[in-house]
Amino acid sequence: MIPASLPPAGLPGLDPRWSRLVDVVDREGVRRSWHVLDTTAARGTRKTSAEPAGTLLCVHGNPTWSYLWRHLLAAAPPGWRVVAPDQLGMGWSERPAEPRPRRLAQRVDDLGRLADTLGLTGPVVTVGHDWGGPISLGWALDHRDALAGVVLANTAVHLPAGYRGPTLIRLARSPTLLRTVCERTPTFVRAASAVSRPPLPAPVRAAFAAPYRGAARRTAVRDFVADIPLDPTHPSAARLRAIVGDLPALAGVPVLVLWGPSDPVFAERDLADLFARLPHAQVHRYEGAGHLLPEDRPEAATAIADWVTSLDRPAVSPTASLPAGRPGRRRARTQPRPADRSLWSALEARGGDPAPAVVELGASGVRRTVSFALLERRVRELAAGLVATGVRPGERVALLVPPGADLTAAVYACWRAGAVVVLADAGLGLRAMGRALRAAAPDYVIGVPRGLAAAQVMRLPGRRIASGPLDQASRRALGATYGLADLARIGRETTAALPEPDPDAESAVVFTSGATGPAKGVVYRQRQVLAQLGALRATYDITPEDRFVAAFAPFALYGPALGIPTAVPSMDVTAPGSLRAAALAEAVAALDATLVFASPAALRNVVATGGALDARQRRALERPRLVLSAGAPVPVTLLREVSRLLPAARVHTPYGMTEALPVTDISLEEIDKVGPGEGVCVGRPVPGVELTVSPLSADGRADGPLSDAVGVSGEVCVRADHVKDRYDRLWVTERASSRDPGWHRTGDVGHVDDERRLWVEGRLVHVITTAAGPVTPVGPELRIQDLPGVRAASVVGVGPPATQVVVAVVVPEASPGRPPHDRVGSSGRGAPVFRSRSVHSIMGVADLELTDAVSAVAGVPVAAVLLAPRLPVDIRHNAKVDRAEVAAWAEAVLAGKRPRRK
Repeated sequence: MIPASLPPAGLPGLDPRWSRLVDVVDREGVRRSWHVLDTTAARGTRKTSAEPAGTLLCVHGNPTWSYLWRHLLAAAPPGWRVVAPDQLGMGWSERPAEPRPRRLAQRVDDLGRLADTLGLTGPVVTVGHDWGGPISLGWALDHRDALAGVVLANTAVHLPAGYRGPTLIRLARSPTLLRTVCERTPTFVRAASAVSRPPLPAPVRAAFAAPYRGAARRTAVRDFVADIPLDPTHPSAARLRAIVGDLPALAGVPVLVLWGPSDPVFAERDLADLFARLPHAQVHRYEGAGHLLPEDRPEAATAIADWVTSLDRPAVSPTASLPAGRPGRRRARTQPRPADRSLWSALEARGGDPAPAVVELGASGVRRTVSFALLERRVRELAAGLVATGVRPGERVALLVPPGADLTAAVYACWRAGAVVVLADAGLGLRAMGRALRAAAPDYVIGVPRGLAAAQVMRLPGRRIASGPLDQASRRALGATYGLADLARIGRETTAALPEPDPDAESAVVFTSGATGPAKGVVYRQRQVLAQLGALRATYDITPEDRFVAAFAPFALYGPALGIPTAVPSMDVTAPGSLRAAALAEAVAALDATLVFASPAALRNVVATGGALDARQRRALERPRLVLSAGAPVPVTLLREVSRLLPAARVHTPYGMTEALPVTDISLEEIDKVGPGEGVCVGRPVPGVELTVSPLSADGRADGPLSDAVGVSGEVCVRADHVKDRYDRLWVTERASSRDPGWHRTGDVGHVDDERRLWVEGRLVHVITTAAGPVTPVGPELRIQDLPGVRAASVVGVGPPATQVVVAVVVPEASPGRPPHDRVGSSGRGAPVFRSRSVHSIMGVADLELTDAVSAVAGVPVAAVLLAPRLPVDIRHNAKVDRAEVAAWAEAVLAGKRPRRK
């Protein structure tokens, strides 16, 4: 037996006042000594303060120790006690001299006896990681009368049929490696902290390994690995099954699951299993984090503390029971038309109509036309087939089908069957798209052959359904159980009833562009999509007589819901800039279209290729009455060029985001009338939308009370019936974005003028925090871009927060050996756009003449002006400048370092 002891002094982040030794009598009557971190401890004696509001009981896994929870002890919720024991045989607790390992059942009992000794009578929130997850759940289920909540991080409780367990665990517990890897050598101990993302500092890794110096101190590490029940005959399998079987008893207990998706031990299937067993759980995925989530994301401790303090406050949906607006500020809400009982009402209303519903165009002209009658019948048959083959309301269906008739039919069939469609733009790229779709955990994947092959590469869960003809061998290779044709046939033959429309049912998970971080899943309910359709109708006077060209993937799906025909032009959907003027003209001509919706990148190439139009195509582009462009900043020069190419069209650019679109709207005529200002003018709120801002504090945070004051810069906040329901499995992000009940915080910074127009000044994450106060980037950028010889500019902060200096990175009109690019930025609209993803080389510091010119017009003190060949932009829109990368590049240049290539 090795007795318990206190940790050595000087371990990073560990307050020695938290440590105490506690004697506990186990179920065999033996007194055991535990090392415990306890926020109410003072070297072995309890403080005699008031009783805590509750206790967080934190249970580590293998081969960590209570050190894992030091961030949570430091961030303890006000009034709450945090207790983190080292399990017996682990950390600095006693190493029992026993021939038998301590099994799961005994460890649950050990934890209960320790909690009793410490006087933890409730309320208690259990916190478990790794193998500490099942142990903490075992205690929670045995003490439901004291239980206030459950927190789990990267753990698992069940092995699905056919799954043999994590590869690393199977290797470690093999007879030839178990004792060598886990006990005789520190391999397993060292490997546990080596998988952290980003890598842990050496002193922290040493602290995790400190209790396990010598084979005699690693016996429990070996025993923990051996105690994982990878088969049903294992001695701990029955106790784990009992824990899993009792989990439904936690249905009324708040649960928070925090997850690091880059975990080599626990995979997405484990998170999906937890969510299936605890469907009421709040979930947050920290993209990029790995197995040691509390280390990889120390801010998770703050998230747990916030969650604990919110347990007695009900969550508020951004669109639930909106309070009355300020006098004179609220506009009438946009309600769905009486006929819009569902997303497919307009399609059903035109069920017998032979008029075109969807027209697909290829490089050589019209490729396929589907009538409203055929589309409505196809949707009805597919929906019935989905229901008959097992798709249930609320199940998720990821769609990997290009825009067109098949995608439209599949989406509306899923809605009609009560399923939730999951949509991620292929422009994200395979890696980011896979990360996004795995996060949504689809139950089914519908895809064309290329899409199903990509689903295998992306390791997506869910049963496969093929879109398009496939022979049996190809279908088997892609794992498809059915094709859409099979579902339609089954639907024609089935008597299964389709579910009734439910406006409160979830309808879609749509992913953001990922321009300022990993793409986020945005959940919409049917009523919110219906409200969005109502806002579009009201804002742009859309009637059944309109006809629609959709060169912007999300809106290619809205034609049937609006009851209007839709043409999909010939283009590469993964590259919006591939749309040519001739392809747009052919799409307009195919329907005699009145409306055009295209992204800025698409319109830029349309303008660039407009000179190749023939007379017939030019006449076709004279027909549309309205052109809409959204998704990214749209330069006014581009809008003017589009207006010349489509002379009869009013050119509008709505402002919004995946979470809410449209929010505001402005026309080219009003842009010209307003002129330049501090930021980009995006117009007034559309019907049904309210706007306000949360003012910036001196340190650049948007923490001020909501304000309608003219000219006050702050985070733009929106409320409307068509705002998202929530972020999907991103509890922390959702809590931050909706912390003002009823309002969605957009992450954009702006102000309103005396005409109630909104001016966007940049992203909140890009605000520069100088010693003199916060600086927003867009206004200075636009003024710099108006200088002769400047093609584009980005304004960023360099240095520590609150003391940053402003640095301007300028792209000159022509680079040595490189032809000049078209200039796409101006003081009227938007940010610069170039095709490159990153800044690859240094061109040097600007000369004195340009530096003086930039300093004179920027409007803020500029510490340095640097020259670069290009600016990095996002993949999806090819329009949003990655100012974080520009700032890192500028900092490296100013420090005399070689810039990192991304």
